[in-house]
Amino acid sequence: MRTSLVNRLLLAALVYNLGFADQLLVAQQGAPNGEWPSYGGDLGHTRYSALSQINAQNFSELELAWSFKTDNLGPRPEYRYQATPLVIDGVMYTTGGSRRAVVALDARTGEMLWMYSLDEGERGGAAPRQLSGRGLAFWQEGEDKRVLFVTPGYRLIALDAGNGRPVPEFGDNGIVDLKQNADQQIDLVTGEIGLHATPIVAKDVVIVGAAHRTGGNPRSRENVKGFVRGFDVLSGERLWIFHTIPLPGEYGYESWLDGSAEYTGNTGVWAQISVDEELETVYLPVEESTGDYYGAYRPGDNLFGETLLAVDLRSGERKWHYQLVHHGIWDHDIPAAPILLDINVDGRQIKAVAQPTKQAFLYVFDRITGEPVWPIEERAVEAGNVPGEWYSPTQPFPTKPPAYDRQGVTEDDLIDFSPELRQQALEVASWYKLGPIFTPPVVSNIDGPLGILMAPATGGGTNWPGGSFDPETNILYVSSSSSVVGLAVVPPYPGQSDMAYIQGNAATGPRTSGGAGSSAGGGRTEFQAAARERQVSSRGRPPISLLVQRLPLLKPPYGVIAAIDMNKGELLWKIPHGETPDNVRNHPLLQNLDIPRTGQSGSVGTLVTSTLLIAGEPQLTTDSSGVRGAWLRAYDKATGAEVGTVHLPAPQTGSPMTYMLDDEQYLVLAVSGGGYSGELRAYKLP
Repeated sequence: MRTSLVNRLLLAALVYNLGFADQLLVAQQGAPNGEWPSYGGDLGHTRYSALSQINAQNFSELELAWSFKTDNLGPRPEYRYQATPLVIDGVMYTTGGSRRAVVALDARTGEMLWMYSLDEGERGGAAPRQLSGRGLAFWQEGEDKRVLFVTPGYRLIALDAGNGRPVPEFGDNGIVDLKQNADQQIDLVTGEIGLHATPIVAKDVVIVGAAHRTGGNPRSRENVKGFVRGFDVLSGERLWIFHTIPLPGEYGYESWLDGSAEYTGNTGVWAQISVDEELETVYLPVEESTGDYYGAYRPGDNLFGETLLAVDLRSGERKWHYQLVHHGIWDHDIPAAPILLDINVDGRQIKAVAQPTKQAFLYVFDRITGEPVWPIEERAVEAGNVPGEWYSPTQPFPTKPPAYDRQGVTEDDLIDFSPELRQQALEVASWYKLGPIFTPPVVSNIDGPLGILMAPATGGGTNWPGGSFDPETNILYVSSSSSVVGLAVVPPYPGQSDMAYIQGNAATGPRTSGGAGSSAGGGRTEFQAAARERQVSSRGRPPISLLVQRLPLLKPPYGVIAAIDMNKGELLWKIPHGETPDNVRNHPLLQNLDIPRTGQSGSVGTLVTSTLLIAGEPQLTTDSSGVRGAWLRAYDKATGAEVGTVHLPAPQTGSPMTYMLDDEQYLVLAVSGGGYSGELRAYKLP
């Protein structure tokens, strides 16, 4: 298998270098013509480029060509810069800054050509998804070139790509108010709906999803619904709307019992959307419904929550769907773009779609019919005992590919660097309920269980960066945070929520700060609780964190990248990604131990080219000379062996991209965090 894989890689590179690049670009998916015209490189989000100038022999020689700081694009610096820029005709377009400005840069030098910013005042300040977002979309017909993005206050804006001015014939002087004409009443200032992802443009249709406040501790069982809409790219006219929570008489309404579809909200598409223009099909990765961990007020399977949904590009009508989680109570939102890929399974050519998930399952379907490429089995799962909760008796389990990261927690997963640490880990774990994936949350008990140990954690597994796909070898690459969380529900504080239970812990109380998803900017459900009487356990003092002597409770790795052969549905290799964190490498109890690289927890995007797999680190570490920073790493695609590194001043926070100008290949990514404000960095060879 390994020999044939290496041969496939060599053949792909040989054909490209022999001068048949143009023919390859016609036949393959990926970013075309040395540009990067959409967030994922192409509308199928392969995050692939056929460029080959940067390779294993010279990657470590990359030098900084230019950088662009975003500090002055908003009222304050941003430290969570997640954008991936676009490059078309030598111009780079991106969002940036804490007000989500749009800039055009000279892709050769980083010089700013124009900037657009909209001060949304109180509406922007109340937005559930703030900061710079993840980028924008580009559309062109003849000389008409437009850049489209969604503001923090949930407005769709079309700008003239040449000068950055709003296009007057689009919407109302360039602006479509997404809080209007949404088949529901939404307060124009305080309505809790927004978007951090980019819109996507296919042919002449702009598709826009929706995001909400964090769902672990919602203020109410009622919320804004995350309907998805398509707009005319020329006029801004609404072409269609898909009700992700069905209206009476619509398909799926019966999956909401006791009238719960009337008031339940969320169920939006906050991840990137993918499109097959030839099939005129839009692929929507839908999130969970209101109440991430308590669904008693929405009994039933809750279509189209946590569903991969295919709709018609022109009409928005449903073509097919597959629900990945029935009646979710684990925050298993589908977090990333579906990846469109053409594969050969047992001699059969299949137009497929592969969906990475927080669960570290890769769900693979025929993207025309929605049929699973390999069987997906409905297996019985445990029913919990949280009062009032409704439980699905089964959940879908893919038979292929295998899970690409740890799922569920057993005692075998606990840290074992030494017998002493192992014993302490067992003591911490004894306060929790251990079990497989889909173990249901519990009501936290001060004597135990405080909660379930859930792996991957609520943030994944794989989160918004998703994966990448090499169309020359049919190998998919995906990163995963090998995380764990203690998950439970408790009654809210008086006045905090109208729900009977929200996320919390008997030792620390109901959660009052933003939960999963709030790091995307805004959306922090802060609640000032009155002082409460601390519960006392008959067992002694319960653990407050999942740490053992300041070390993670579970064994390494803490973050991985996996390679999956999509023709066979087999895991080819899996490696720890990221240097061992300082708190592990320098821990006094581990100084005499030879611990292999552990990888790092966190969400990072991958880029695949004809020569390399590339990804940066999500954390800062200190090198042997005492310098703090992160590393951009390049891997051999066939084996996962590291072949080069480039030092970064801060972690990777936006997924990398690449393009070619004047016969020079550039590699660009957004970095930020650890006290370092948002910056784009462009690298090229000397």
